[in-house]
Amino acid sequence: MEQDKKGFDDKAKDALELLFERFWILREDEPLVYQLIREREHVLRRYITEKFNYRLIVHRHFIKLEKIPVEPESWMGIQAFHSQRDYALFCCLLAFLERKSVDEQFLLSELCEDLRAEYPSHITLDWTNYEHRKSLIRVLHVASEFKIIRTVDGEIAGFVQNEAQEVLYEVPVISRYFMRSYPKDLFKYNSIEEILNQEYSRESAEYRRHRVYRKLFLSPVTYRSSPDDSDFLYLRNYRNRIREDIEEHTDYQFELYKNAAMLSVKENSALQTIFPDAKAISDVVLQFAYLLKEKLESFSINEMGMIRFSYSDFEYLTMEVSDHYQAGWSKALRDASIKQLTNGLLDVLIEWKMASLEEETGMILLMPLLGRTVGKYPKDFKGGENRDA
Repeated sequence: MEQDKKGFDDKAKDALELLFERFWILREDEPLVYQLIREREHVLRRYITEKFNYRLIVHRHFIKLEKIPVEPESWMGIQAFHSQRDYALFCCLLAFLERKSVDEQFLLSELCEDLRAEYPSHITLDWTNYEHRKSLIRVLHVASEFKIIRTVDGEIAGFVQNEAQEVLYEVPVISRYFMRSYPKDLFKYNSIEEILNQEYSRESAEYRRHRVYRKLFLSPVTYRSSPDDSDFLYLRNYRNRIREDIEEHTDYQFELYKNAAMLSVKENSALQTIFPDAKAISDVVLQFAYLLKEKLESFSINEMGMIRFSYSDFEYLTMEVSDHYQAGWSKALRDASIKQLTNGLLDVLIEWKMASLEEETGMILLMPLLGRTVGKYPKDFKGGENRDA
C-alpha cells in the first residue's frame, strides 16, 4: 500500500496526536481529519496495537481510539459534570437512546418522564427542583457536544426557569457507538479493577509494554511506587529504546528520573492540555516549586522522592510564596485569603500529580514532578503593569 511506503511520517504523527486528544473524529464534521487518519490507518493501527493494545475503530461515520487507562484518574471524568447525579442521568440517557431507532425524534418531556422512571436511586427525580433541572441541562449539553443527540427544535436553556419547556431532539446514528463494548455483561463485573484487569493478559510478553505506554501517554507523570516497581524497572531497562521510539513517532520528549518518568513537549499544541497553562494559578505553582527548591535542605525526602507536609505547614509555605510574589499576581489571587489560596494551590497540585493526600493521616505528599518545573520573576521585576516582563 502507498501509506506503507511512506512509513510513519509527519502526517501519521499528526493523526496519532488527534486520536489521543479527541474522543472521536466524526466524518460529517471533520472530513479532512477523517481522511487523514484513513490514509494512515495501516501504520497507525500497527503502532497502536503493538505499543498500547488499544482498539482503533474506523467506521464509515467516525473514527475512534478507545483509550483505557491503567488506573483511572479524576481528570478523566467529564469535566462539565458536577455530581454523581449528572453521571447517573447521562447513563440513563444512553439507555433511553438505545431504545430509540436511528433518526427517531423525541420530546424533552418524554425523556424527563423516562429518566424519572429509570433513575437508579431512592431519591426521586423532581423536575420542579431547580438543581435537578440544572443537572439534566448539563447532561444534555454534553450529549449535544458529543453529537449523540441532535436538537431539531427548541432551546434547552429555557428548562432552567420552566420545567414545562419543550425541546425536540433526534437520535443520530453515532449514538449507537458512544459506549465501548465489553467481553461480557457489565453486571458480571464486581469492581472497576476487574474491568480494567480484563484489558491485559498477564501471560502476554507485551503485557508490561502496554501498561507502561498507557501510563506515559495518559498521565502527566509515571511514578516509581516501590523499590521493586516492575513498570518502572521496565522503563529503566528499556529507556533508550523507549526514548527513540516515542521521539520517532510523536513530538514528545521522553524524560526519566530516579522516581519519575514523563513525556514533555517543546512547543505548545492547541490540542493538548499542558502545564503551565495560561491560568494565573499556574504562576503560583511555579513560584511555590521555586521556593520549595530553595528550602530543600530543610525538608526530609523519602526514598520515593516525596516530602510530607501537614496542612498548616503547607499553608505557611503558601503564605511565604504570597509574601514574595503576589505583586505580579492577578487581582483575584491577590484578594484571596490564605485559606482560599492554599486550597486552590493544593487542588492544582493534586490534579497534575505534583501532590497527593495520605488517606490514613491527611498529610500532604509533595511529589517529584513538582521539582521538574520552577519559576520566579526576573531581578528587575517591579510588579503591577510590568508583570508580563
